[in-house]
Amino acid sequence: MENGESIEDDLDSSATEAFDQSTLSMKQQIKGTVQDIWQRPTRRPLPTAGDVVLCFEIPLARILPTGTAAGDGQSQSASGKKYVIYEVNVRKDGPGPDPYPTSVERRYTHFLKLYEGLRKEHPTQLQTVSFPKKVLMGNFTAELIGERSAAFECFLDHIVSVPLLRESPHFLEFLQGDELRNACQLLDERRNELAVPLLENCFRLLNKIFLDKSKCVLLLLCRLVAACTTSPIPHPSAEQWAELALRRYEHVCDTELLVLYIPLLQTCLHLWWQRGRDRTLLEERLNEMGKKGIKVKGGPTLAQAIHALDPRAETI
Repeated sequence: MENGESIEDDLDSSATEAFDQSTLSMKQQIKGTVQDIWQRPTRRPLPTAGDVVLCFEIPLARILPTGTAAGDGQSQSASGKKYVIYEVNVRKDGPGPDPYPTSVERRYTHFLKLYEGLRKEHPTQLQTVSFPKKVLMGNFTAELIGERSAAFECFLDHIVSVPLLRESPHFLEFLQGDELRNACQLLDERRNELAVPLLENCFRLLNKIFLDKSKCVLLLLCRLVAACTTSPIPHPSAEQWAELALRRYEHVCDTELLVLYIPLLQTCLHLWWQRGRDRTLLEERLNEMGKKGIKVKGGPTLAQAIHALDPRAETI
């Protein structure tokens, strides 16, 4: 992050704890149904120079029956086939471990798709990368899972160290693709309360990797604000995310992203009205833009403006 701003401090602690507890409970339920779990014998070492270092670590992997999705510990495969799901932990470690690590679950096929996409676009940038090959037998041995986990960690470390790879759409798809599609489907079904935790996790993950005002970070942040505010009753964290989005938009110069600013201000204005907050500052900002000839009324909603930049499945 550019300014060292703590995202977790912007959220209501009780809401964050509730989300963390529900996530832990879900993982415990899943673990109770799997046939095997591989765990990393030791955690990756902390930086020695006192710097803050972005770190990818796979602390565990689980063997699941085909047909079992993350969060669905009850589904069983009629064929008896299995696959390995790797928990990818993303941390910013300093003298101590990151107090707010973020994780996503990915299969070998996710890593392979990322590798093949990057190799096609930037072959010279991957010459030093050794990617684990497919195997026909022994996929579920602790030795192979451990070797693959270490290779995947090195692969991700390499990506973020090379700007061309880090900014690739293939990497962004790997980081958020599945979760964002699931969240947008839930929004389409008006199940915002289930979509918000997915978007929160995506935002925290991207925010560790990209700059505060990066397009992908601001776009996801605005999508999160929209998800929190389009329900009949705003999400408990709606104000915190909206305040963060307003702060992030200060001094944004990207013309493409500025099309979200008016809808964001309008969304915050309505939210402030619902919560009985002083709206003077927001109204002044909108009036200033109106005096400059910028259309501030009758424009798209925040969700519609987001969809115009990044069309997804959700209904607008």
